Amino acid sequence: MAKIQLKPHTVLCPVPAVMVSCGTPTGKHNIITIAWTGTVCSDPPMLTIAVRPTRHSYQLISETKEFVVNIPSRAMAETLDYCGLVSGRVADKFAERGLTALAGSQLQYAPLIAECPINLECHVEQELLLGSHVLFIARIVAVHADADIVDDKQHINYQQAQPIAYAGSNYYGLGDYLGRFGFSRQ
Repeated sequence: MAKIQLKPHTVLCPVPAVMVSCGTPTGKHNIITIAWTGTVCSDPPMLTIAVRPTRHSYQLISETKEFVVNIPSRAMAETLDYCGLVSGRVADKFAERGLTALAGSQLQYAPLIAECPINLECHVEQELLLGSHVLFIARIVAVHADADIVDDKQHINYQQAQPIAYAGSNYYGLGDYLGRFGFSRQ
């Protein structure tokens, strides 16, 4: 099969589409949609998010050193998209989208989004200026999940959670189950 070489660009796909919530010491909250996020360490559990310094959420996260990665279900796709288009400088996204801000267990300012089936409380360990974006490297300090998507062994059923993937400026639902890690060696 023939290959065509393309110019280097951010074509890695799919990536998770998440809603990152953050807050201020005065109690104001914001949500930013992020598709540039990923797991970077399992022990301790850590992840990254990349945010442009011009974004309203950048300042909030940089000042408080905390945020929550909220994983929305496919039923929340329109809200996910909205939170990536409208600035928190001019809109209260929680109020406008009918979302509920819940206090987490480990953070002071950043709330969980109750309507998202999975929430990861994160404390910023490091910031790296990479060019157009700042990479926040954060420790996951608490994980919350809707009770109906967690089994008796504390495993999350991602088919039930219905996370959203992002690829080429498009949103997608989670595809068919293909197998559990290690199934090729059974």
